[in-house]
Amino acid sequence: MDFTFTEEQQAAVEAAKAVFSGVAPDGVPSPALTPGAVAEEFDRPLWAKLAGVDLLSLVLSPQYGGAGLDPIALCLVLRESAKVLARVPLLETSAVAMAVERYGSAELSEEILPRVGRGELVLTAGASGRTGHDPAELAVAARRYAGHERGDRDGDGWVLDGVQTGVPWAQSADRIAIPAHTDDGRAVFALVPRDHDGLTLAEQISTSGERFAEVSLDSVRIGTRELIDAEGAWEWLRQLLATGTCALALGLGESVLSMTSEYTGKREQFGFPVATFQAVAVQAADRYIDLRAMEATLWQAAWRLGPARGSAGVGGPLPVSGDVAVAKIWASEGVRRVVQTAQHLHGGFGADTDYPLHRYHAWAKQLELSLGPAAAHEEALGDLLAAHPLG
Repeated sequence: MDFTFTEEQQAAVEAAKAVFSGVAPDGVPSPALTPGAVAEEFDRPLWAKLAGVDLLSLVLSPQYGGAGLDPIALCLVLRESAKVLARVPLLETSAVAMAVERYGSAELSEEILPRVGRGELVLTAGASGRTGHDPAELAVAARRYAGHERGDRDGDGWVLDGVQTGVPWAQSADRIAIPAHTDDGRAVFALVPRDHDGLTLAEQISTSGERFAEVSLDSVRIGTRELIDAEGAWEWLRQLLATGTCALALGLGESVLSMTSEYTGKREQFGFPVATFQAVAVQAADRYIDLRAMEATLWQAAWRLGPARGSAGVGGPLPVSGDVAVAKIWASEGVRRVVQTAQHLHGGFGADTDYPLHRYHAWAKQLELSLGPAAAHEEALGDLLAAHPLG
């Protein structure tokens, strides 16, 4: 088997490294010292740079001005972004755009995707539901209506009612992907403009100090083309968001282990660098193993998600959701162990707010719990194994 990345994927990594090389992890106030959000907006100048080198259109088809690359390429770029704690909605915008192209109408794709690639349109998604524990689609009800029943000249449409909590970058997004359930129990998602009538945002602050929002929908009416009800559409988008979160956790963990290696190589006790002590070396080696497991399970999940519109993905003994669950279990547990070990090996210096490690710790905790902690994915994996016994 060939595990090397393609030339296009490697070129995307090089472009990402060039852009993110100028980003400072401590470019905003510390979340530990800031009572509210660390900034009102995401990093718009960085967003413009990403658009300028075509990284926002990376996963879009050429007909929409993109390179037509796959989830693996997106995860490679996300991995680089997390190494410097880049404050941009790259995962959310790219994942929603990919889902629109894959499952939405050609009309909706033509309206949205070229603007996404140029950096003119920012997308996000509500994937936490009402509490962060239950399936997100159960938190919002979608009910179809006929236009003539209400005297609506725009024709048929949908009415959305419910709440999605913890929606990242919602205050800055132009459209929010809202998962919902229909009367017959199907999972769908709608692209709702942030300033739409009936949609309100309540301020929330993430562990990493970024602005999140509780999105409430009170009889929000949208047209039929804004709601994507293709079979498996929301499930695929949720899985892509979870896999992208694993990529962010991997990049963050790699950066933290590198910081720890550099620090323990310079810090001396009893006349020797502490990195030469067996207890320190063993702990660092264990965390390196965590990162390699996170990496292997990430690429397995991203590979199985499938590259193209209409693709069913790559087959396996379990549905792709099983591979995503395994990747998220390793990402959640692994990134937590990496930052905890880093704090321990840095001693008191790790808690110094003038040093960036505490920022990585806050981001790691946010990523650990995003799209479900390890325990939730272990339960989901158990259900899959019970339903699909392995021969």
